[in-house]
Amino acid sequence: MSEAKWYVVHTYSGYENKVADNLRKIVENRKLQDWIADVKVPTEIVEEIKDGAKKEVERKLFPGYVLVKMVLTDDSWFVVRNTRGVTGFVGAVSTDPMPLSDKEVEALGVEKREVIVNYDVGDNVKIVDGPLEGFMGIVEELDAAKDHVRVMISMFGRETPVELQLDQVEIVS
Repeated sequence: MSEAKWYVVHTYSGYENKVADNLRKIVENRKLQDWIADVKVPTEIVEEIKDGAKKEVERKLFPGYVLVKMVLTDDSWFVVRNTRGVTGFVGAVSTDPMPLSDKEVEALGVEKREVIVNYDVGDNVKIVDGPLEGFMGIVEELDAAKDHVRVMISMFGRETPVELQLDQVEIVS
């Protein structure tokens, strides 16, 4: 069995949550967890000011679309495609859906990846990925929640702060 990938499903506008709920129920009732692993409606929390009062509101990032993590087979395709409210898959043709790339999944924030940080502020580190790969520096700032680290490196004889992702840096032993 191949690995599950994320696919984008087009729905009637306003039916995203209903489609996601229906799909989850179908997966549970038919015991299809091995084929359809997850269903998400990407949302964000935004602050709205209405009548002079601020309030946080959840808003859909992509109205009319639902993300489904599944192993694409004829059966799984049929189940998703024939769920009430689904109009088709996003792809060249609805019968041949295209999965999202790893970069697209990361950019959408669909899956949270866990990075184990074994360094702290003041530690000597080496940059292991990106255009500055191989440079050494000292950790100045660390924010695990935002996947962010600031490293002070020496470039052209000057100390230069560099903003990186947590997994682009490793501690020097």
